[in-house]
Parts: sequence; structure tokens; C-alpha cells
Amino acid sequence: MDKAPFGVVAIAASAGGLGALTLILSRLPATFTAPIVAVQHLDPRHRSLMAEIVGRRSVLPIHQAVAGSHVQVGHVYLAPPDHHMLINRDGSVSLTQTELVNFVRPSADLLFESVAASYGKRAIAVVLTGTGHDGSIGVTAIKQRGGTVIAQDEASSEFFGMPSAAIRTGAVDFVLSLEEIPGALQSLLGSGERD
Repeated sequence: MDKAPFGVVAIAASAGGLGALTLILSRLPATFTAPIVAVQHLDPRHRSLMAEIVGRRSVLPIHQAVAGSHVQVGHVYLAPPDHHMLINRDGSVSLTQTELVNFVRPSADLLFESVAASYGKRAIAVVLTGTGHDGSIGVTAIKQRGGTVIAQDEASSEFFGMPSAAIRTGAVDFVLSLEEIPGALQSLLGSGERD
């Protein structure tokens, strides 16, 4: 199955990530051929308006993830504040409030690890601007299962901690500017080719 289509795009962001995520999603077409699941580190003490903010700029439907729902092609699912989000083999969403991972909840590592286990080589992980190193363990899991990993480059990152930590693992396939990431996702999904 070397030509298996990608099954999911998982995106992680922290500081500076709202703008980065909004830009990427605003440049993806309504015909985007995979579900997108995303974690953004947010203050858990406040109600998140992220879905509404991002939704104003994207033609893709944006949802705050709900436990038990199933991800759909061309839809975007955002982890709610203070909840880890996992994607199961059947495409269903699990939300937990287990302990913090890398001092955060939601954790990119947990999302990426669940996507790696559920989608294997059909997974694409994207690590955007952010502080800390959340996501670096998860990108290794994605790579070990044959998935593809993209990291935002330093020049376009507001904070390079998370992308840099991912790059240092050796698991990153592409280091791209924020402007290049939407096109790369479309190319990867459009071709279905696996190297």
C-alpha cells in the first residue's frame, strides 16, 4: 500500500500559534482530503474562542473536539482547553484530563502518539511556533510508524522552541516557512505518494 492516501493531519502550536494556525487553515481549500486535528496551548481558565477566530478565515468547518465524535475529511478539530485529545483507530476522538505532559494540557506528544498508533504511515504531523519541547516525542512516534513530519522554520516562527526540538530529533522530513506549509500539505495529500 505504498500509495495509501494520508489519513490525518495533526498540528501542534503554542506561543504565536493562533496566527500560524489561522494562516495555514485560511489557505486550504474546501476540497482538502484529510481531517485536521490540532492542539494549541491555551490558558485553561478562560473559555476558548479559537474555533470562532480561526473559523472566520477558513472555508473548512472548524470544531472544538467533542469526545466520541468521529473526525471527517475536510473538517478541523481543535482540542478544548485543559484536555488532552487523542484520535483512536476508528477515527473517534477521546478527551482526557489526565496529568500534564511537558507541563501542558493539551499535549502535542499525546496527540501525535495517538495519531501514529491509529494512522501509521498515513499520518502527517506539523509542529508550528511555540515555546518548550512539546511534540518532540510525538514526532518520533509518527516517524517510527512511517508518517511524515513538517516543522516550521526559524525565520517564520515567532518562537522556535517547539519546531527546534522536533528538528533535533531527526524525525522531521521538511523544515518549511509558514507560507510554504499549506502548499506542502496539499501536495502531500494530492499525490498520495510515499517515499
